[in-house]
Amino acid sequence: MLLGDSIRMLTQERVQEKLGAAFSVWAPEENCRDTSNTLLHIRNYLNACPNPDIIHWNNGLWDTAIVYDDDGNFTPIDRYRENLRRILRQLTGAGAVILFASTTPVRPEKAVRRSPLLSRHENADIMRYNAAAREVMRGAGIPVNDLWQVIAGREETLLRTDDMIHPTEEGIELLAEQIAETIRNCGGNRYEE
Repeated sequence: MLLGDSIRMLTQERVQEKLGAAFSVWAPEENCRDTSNTLLHIRNYLNACPNPDIIHWNNGLWDTAIVYDDDGNFTPIDRYRENLRRILRQLTGAGAVILFASTTPVRPEKAVRRSPLLSRHENADIMRYNAAAREVMRGAGIPVNDLWQVIAGREETLLRTDDMIHPTEEGIELLAEQIAETIRNCGGNRYEE
């Protein structure tokens, strides 16, 4: 089972290809968006894919978005932590191996609001939320697949210039390989504990 935002959606087909016929990948058709949305729909996802062996899950880009400057991040960091814990309780009940994926960086230009209708992101915020997620996952004994490090330092070549968030074809390929390898290994050395 793959759960997560548009990064998951962009990589899931390639993840299935890389895993091959030995794995059957299921993912919701919709974008899981932020942790509150994932929490709201988690029972539906688990009902649609009962008894998964492995759950690879990410939330963070939507949570860290700044829609209105006065409001700060879309999901306050304390609520983000609590939502992660609540999602984990639901996922743990499925009896699957759970792998959480860190949030990928954005191009630095994404911090500049180009239109009042667009949200913005700060990599410093994403790093804080990734640290909070690692803390929650460490406390629950859940490995973190570090997708941040796949893109970090190479944002200009691995992230698209039109939205500055989503990976290029090369970025999709690298992320999909990292996800597939982590799923294959389910405890290999390419993720953090």
